[in-house]
Amino acid sequence: MFAFFRSVVAIAIIPFAAASVLAQGYPNRPIKLVVPYPPGASTDATARLVAQKMSEDLGQSVIVENRSSASGDIGSDYVARATPDGYTFLLGTDATHSSNPYLFKNFPFDVIKDTTPITMAAKNILVLVANPSFPPNNIRELIDYAKKNPGKLSYGSSGVGSPHQLAGAMLNQMAGIDLMHVPYKGGDPAATAVLSGQIPLAFSSLVTVEQAIKSGRLKVLGVTEKTRYAGLPNVPTIAETLPGFEMSSWLGFFGPPKLPAPILARLHDSIVKALAAPDVAAKLSANGLLVVGNTPEQFAAQQRTDYEQRGQLVKAIGIQPE
Repeated sequence: MFAFFRSVVAIAIIPFAAASVLAQGYPNRPIKLVVPYPPGASTDATARLVAQKMSEDLGQSVIVENRSSASGDIGSDYVARATPDGYTFLLGTDATHSSNPYLFKNFPFDVIKDTTPITMAAKNILVLVANPSFPPNNIRELIDYAKKNPGKLSYGSSGVGSPHQLAGAMLNQMAGIDLMHVPYKGGDPAATAVLSGQIPLAFSSLVTVEQAIKSGRLKVLGVTEKTRYAGLPNVPTIAETLPGFEMSSWLGFFGPPKLPAPILARLHDSIVKALAAPDVAAKLSANGLLVVGNTPEQFAAQQRTDYEQRGQLVKAIGIQPE
C-alpha cells in the first residue's frame, strides 16, 4: 500500500518537475509575441514597447508578429492552439477575449478555457462626452433630462458591439432611460458628430477626445471606470451616481492554455517590469492608456467578469452575431 502511494505521488510530481526543469532553462530561443491587429494599431505599438524591454530582461529576442483580422480572432486562435512552452504569447483586448464570442458566429476558441491570462497591460479610459450646448452637466442631470424627454436623445459609439455601445446599453439598463444608439465607423466620426451637434452625446476613448475636452469643445459627464481617473480628477465616475456601473476597455497578455506555472511567472515578471519602465509608462500614457500590470489571478477574474457582462448586454440589446 505504501509503495503504491509512493508511486502515485511520484507520478503526480513528474509534470511539475518537468515544468520546473523547462523553466530553469527558459528562455533559450526567441519568443513570439502575437498581435491580432495590423501594424500601427494601439495594440501593436504597446506590444513593440514591451517586447523591446522584455528582450533586454530575458536575454532573448521577443519578436512581434502581426496576425491580423477585423475581429482579431485569427491571431488569438493561433495562440490558443500553440504549444504551452512560453515561446508564443499574445497581446489581446477586451474585444478579442470578452466581447467577440458573442458578436461572431462560429468563434474559433473558448476565451476562458483556451487561454492563460498573464497580466492586464493597460486600460483604455472611456468617457461619456457631450456637446457644450447640451443642458445636463453630469450623470444625474442626464438621467433626469432623459426621463423628461423619453426617446428623444441619442448617443454615438465607435460601432456595433463596441465597449462604447455597451456602456450606453448599461447606462440605459441601470438608469431606466432610453438613449438611442447611433453607431459610427470608428471613434473619430462619433466624436465629430458630437462636436458638430449632430448628436448630443457619445461614449468615447479618452485619447480620441482629450484635446477637444481641453479646448472646451466637448464636456465630460462621466468616466466608465469604477474609480476616478487621475488624469481627470474632477470628473466623477458614472458609478458614483449608479453604483456598480463599470465598463472597462483593456489590453492584456495571454498565453496558450495550460501554460506551466514557472513559465507563467517568468513571463509575468518580465512583462510587468517592462510596463513599469518610466519610458514605457510615459509613452503608453501619451497614447491614452493607464498602465495596470496586475496578477494573473486578478486579470483572469476581470476577464471572466467582463465576458459574462458583455454576454448579458449583447443579449439584452439584441445584437445578432455576424
